[in-house]
Parts: sequence; C-alpha cells; structure tokens
Amino acid sequence: MIEKEVNPHFEDFIFDWNWKTYLTVGGYGSSKSYHVALKILLKCLEEKRKVLVIREVFETIRDSTYALFEELISDLELDGVVKPKVSPMRIDFPNGSQIIFKGMDKPWKLKSIHNVTIIWIEEASELKYEGYKELLGRARHPSLSIHFLLSTNPVGKDNWVYTHFFIDELKDIITLDDEELYKERNIIKNNVYYHHSVADDNLFLPQSYIEQLEELKVYDPDLYRIARRGRFGVNGTRVLPQFQVKPHDEVMAKLGDIPQRFLRVGMDFGFVDSYNAILRMAIDDKNKYLYIYWEYYKKDTTDDVTAEEIKEFKETKELIRADNEPKTIKYFNLQGFRMVAAKKGPNSRLQNTKKVKRFKKIICSDKCKNAIRELKNLTYKTDKLGNIIPDEFNIDPHTFSAIWYGLDGYEVADIKEKSNERPKGVRRK
Repeated sequence: MIEKEVNPHFEDFIFDWNWKTYLTVGGYGSSKSYHVALKILLKCLEEKRKVLVIREVFETIRDSTYALFEELISDLELDGVVKPKVSPMRIDFPNGSQIIFKGMDKPWKLKSIHNVTIIWIEEASELKYEGYKELLGRARHPSLSIHFLLSTNPVGKDNWVYTHFFIDELKDIITLDDEELYKERNIIKNNVYYHHSVADDNLFLPQSYIEQLEELKVYDPDLYRIARRGRFGVNGTRVLPQFQVKPHDEVMAKLGDIPQRFLRVGMDFGFVDSYNAILRMAIDDKNKYLYIYWEYYKKDTTDDVTAEEIKEFKETKELIRADNEPKTIKYFNLQGFRMVAAKKGPNSRLQNTKKVKRFKKIICSDKCKNAIRELKNLTYKTDKLGNIIPDEFNIDPHTFSAIWYGLDGYEVADIKEKSNERPKGVRRK
C-alpha cells in the first residue's frame, strides 16, 4: 500500500492507462513532469514493464527526469526496493520492471533496446519530428499494451507537437483546436489523452512563484503566454503584424477599382527543399493596402511540369516578376511566359522586408492557405543576445519572397520620408 498526495487535476491522469498516447501540455511549475514520472513509477510497481525515457539531449536527463524518479522513490520510501543506477542510467524494480534513459542525440544506442512498452518523451517540443516517428516503431510487445507519454511546454505553433496533435495549416488538418483544450482541460480524441495544466493546478507551489510568473506579462508577453498560461502561439516579434485574413469573395470585391498597373505577380523558385511559390497581388496605392488573392505553391516539380500547371499566365499575358535565376527565366520565356527578374542589390532582403512592412494592411484571401501559414506567424530570428536579426526569419517563407519580387519597382511611401517633405516655396531655416 502506497499513499501519496497528488494535485487533484492530475489524479485521473495518473491512473488512466486506457489510451495509446498521453499528451500533457502546460505552463511552468504546473507539475506535469512530476505526475508523469509518478504515473510511470506506479505502473512499474503494479506490473512488469520496460520503460524508455527520452530527451533530445542525453546530458540533460540526469538533472531532470532521472532526478524526478529519485525524488519520488525517496518520498514513497522505496529506497532499497527500487534501485536507481547511474552507469548505465536506469532504475530496476523487484518485479523485473525497468526504466532506462536515452537521448536522441545518440540514436544508435536505441537499436539494442527491445520489449519497450512505455515511452516517455520529456520536453517533446525539443525533439525532432523524425525522432518521434522513429520512436513510434521502437515500442512493441506480444501481449502488453503500448503507451506513449509526451510532456511539453507549449512553444510556437510551427513546432511539430502543435502541427501533429492540434492544427497543421499546411496540410489543412485540424486534429484538435487547442482553444478547446484550454477550456475543457482534459480531452480524449483519436486515442490521445490530452491534458492541460498551469501553475494554479499545483497546490504545492508557493504563491511567490505564481506572482513571479505574473510579472512576465509586463516585460515578456511571449514567455508569459507559455509559462503562465500554458498556451501555444507565436514566439518572437512578428514581421507582419498588419497581416489579416478575409473571405475570398470579400477580398475579390475590393479589387474592382484597382488600376491594372497595380496588379502584380511574384514568383519564388524552388525544387527539393524549397517551393515554387507564385502570388497574385493587388496594391491599393491610395490606402497603402496590399491584397493577396491567388497562390500557387508546390515543390519537387521540374520546370516543364510547373510551366504546364501555370499555363494560364501565358494566356493572360500577365507579367511575372521572379527571383533572379537567368536560366530558369529564359526557359519560361521560351515557353511563352512574360517573366522578368526582380532587381537584387545590396541588402535587398532587408530593403524588401521594410517595403512590405510599410503597408498599413496586408489582406489575404482565405483560399491562400500557404501564404497564411507562412506569413501570419512569421517572426524574426534573434542573435545570442536576443536582438532581432531584421532580414532573417523563423522559417524560409517562400510566399514572402514572392511578395518581394512581385513588388519590384513599386515603392511604399515611408512615413518618415513624408514627414520630412515641405511645401514648395517654403524655406527651411
């Protein structure tokens, strides 16, 4: 008989083994990792199990998951019965259960592990998606049930944990709306037990720690969202905060009065790792709005296939301003397309980014799924000191490049420049 006081929000989670996958998402201090470790420890005492505990980097395990198990063994007065060992790092149980610890930075060490029935991935967002898929094939047993437990802080929506378990905008798949999880706290869907927690769920946490988390709201909103509220979102400074999505018909209705010279087409070339991205855009020059109303987005296609798929541009004779790749542009010209290279000069990435940012609004049709996915949450990269790198981003945004090229030759008035203008005939003293 073991008695252990636990946080009520985790009680059902600890004793539930009816599902294949358990995803615990939460803020700092919510005790999610502690209760995952307790869940596993109790299971290993109940029946013979082999458990694999994984983190991306092996060196981080000793002071995290392994230390948690040591703490629990001491609290439950199991010293001498359940035996932690450091070299190799594992925990042995009297009934033959075993917990072993490995890092994904040494994947070759996983090949010798057999009969694993439970895998715990701590800080799952740090793991690569390929690593997760590799682990799915590691758990097998002829008779015992298989379980995967993932614990993580909710980082950016571009992380694989979000796209796999919640919303993948690229593939247009909604597995679960994360807002529904924040509301319900526990949800079971598609053989996955979802669990959400915040610091308030940890009754053993001092109030001073919660107050410290609250202070983040003032000076670090991104960290506040993750640490205090335990929610996914955009990490970092958005490149295009004026970007918004509107219904396609509503966007098209705005284009009727825009002159032909302000209708633009931009194209970024890609093949294996990057995408051919084409955008049709319209510039509301008076209001300084940019409309995006049509997209083509595909990779792994040769130029002849792409030419066939976008042949409508030959028929409409629209001018395509494209990335400066002379050989590719010459091919498309020979096929009957009107295509020219956009100009590239010193600091062109930075200058093009500044140009796009000068639009008061960037309004995108809801049919342009890839433009939305890349641009809505596009953020700047930062250096080691946390300073923004103004021409580098969290992803390689092909649709953003297509905008750059499509706007070649057009200038958006800079507010600073306009403020420096003065009426003719007035002298500045």
